[in-house]
Amino acid sequence: MNKRTAILVFANSSKEELLNKPIIGGEKLFTELTKKTIKVVKSSGLPFFVFTEKNQNGKNFGERFVNAIQDTYDLGYENVITIGNDTPHLNKNHLLDSAIQLENEKFVIGPSSDGGFYLMGLHKSQFNLNTFLELPWQSKKLAKSISVMINTSKIEVARLEVLHDIDSLEDLKIVSRLSSKFSTTLKTIIYQIINTEKEIFNLNKLLKDTYLLSSFYNKGSPFYMA
Repeated sequence: MNKRTAILVFANSSKEELLNKPIIGGEKLFTELTKKTIKVVKSSGLPFFVFTEKNQNGKNFGERFVNAIQDTYDLGYENVITIGNDTPHLNKNHLLDSAIQLENEKFVIGPSSDGGFYLMGLHKSQFNLNTFLELPWQSKKLAKSISVMINTSKIEVARLEVLHDIDSLEDLKIVSRLSSKFSTTLKTIIYQIINTEKEIFNLNKLLKDTYLLSSFYNKGSPFYMA
């Protein structure tokens, strides 16, 4: 495999992830997702680098992510494939296909169902630090904005299949319906989180209904009329 291409895994620690994705039981979830992601990356045979909050540089997500890409190029690589840790259906073929597309001088996008992307692959000649800093990071317009930017530059874009990433409980519910190929550990964690949320919802509903019922029957304390 061509060693000119490196994979950049941009993934915070589980505790840091929970600050932006407050999912009950999420620490176990993101720890397991990171393990799964690293396993997939290793299976590709490509060199890779993991950027967590400990070695990221910047004031916001966009700056930290773009600077991580620049740092990877600075290590001497010509192509960079960027991924996160929150797309459980990412597999080795997505990475290897991206590497092939990059050798054909294409810009690679793996769009996520929320309008962002789970994978981006680009040659250093397609990367401009200032231009990328201006992109609408962490918004639903991101993938489209990148496509417009690349098309304007007359660079061919290779699109991978759309995958689901996990940013919320609703995302997790969608992913759970497509989890047949997940490890037993990951499936167990996902189902535990969903069931816990259901139990909390049902408990809150019961407490609310009980309160409303007691309020309905409580007509107030009797008072004396002379």
